[in-house]
Amino acid sequence: MRLTGQPPILVLQSPQDLVNIASAVRIAKNFGIEQLRLVTPAAFDAYRIEGIAHNTADLVDRIEILETLEEALRDCVYVVALTARARTAKRSLIRPREAAAELVRRSVEGPVAFVAGREDKGLSNEELDRCHALTIIPTTEEYRSLNLAQAVAIMSYEIWLARGGEAAPIKPHRHRAGSATADQHERLFADWERALRSIEFFKTRQPEIVQRSLREIFFRAGLDGREATLIRAIGIEIVRYLERKGVRPPGETDPAP
Repeated sequence: MRLTGQPPILVLQSPQDLVNIASAVRIAKNFGIEQLRLVTPAAFDAYRIEGIAHNTADLVDRIEILETLEEALRDCVYVVALTARARTAKRSLIRPREAAAELVRRSVEGPVAFVAGREDKGLSNEELDRCHALTIIPTTEEYRSLNLAQAVAIMSYEIWLARGGEAAPIKPHRHRAGSATADQHERLFADWERALRSIEFFKTRQPEIVQRSLREIFFRAGLDGREATLIRAIGIEIVRYLERKGVRPPGETDPAP
């Protein structure tokens, strides 16, 4: 699968919780983010991070730990900051989808990045000043605060979509069966009509109308051969169970001895 542009760098400013770092690493791996930069993390333990975010050793090995946000963004041509609230100063505020598209568009010019702040108070105004645009993830008015990893996940997903990740094919079922044939459908309908007669379902209903509705339901479902066989078997077993209890469909007589 060919993706558009280059993946942005994920920058975490002063993350306080190792689990959040590990969660961000796992999310980055999920959505094709290839570089992480940590600015003065409270703790860093590559072994523990990989223990939480399994199979991410290659990404963990590439993590850069820096002393200032200025260092982390020095080579970037475009930077978006995640924030939970609008600022009094006039700033470029854009939604995550628009921000993702702009990051992808600008990535042809050089490295781009998105920045997430501290778990407790986010990014300072001075840190936001180093970013070209701010993005606010829309939430309810009553509860706006998102967990650090949640915010990174939403933004990473939007970037993945903007790069064309949605075009990735869905893996087909390993044992996919062909579509049910007309003959399989007719056998299914016949056996279900017999099952419904066995339980006297048609006492107050017209069999033709019920059967026509069942046909429409099953045709709309688009059954494959295995599914049609399974559903037919259910109808057959209903009749067999009743026969073992001495009940036969109305109009059918016991076979001659």
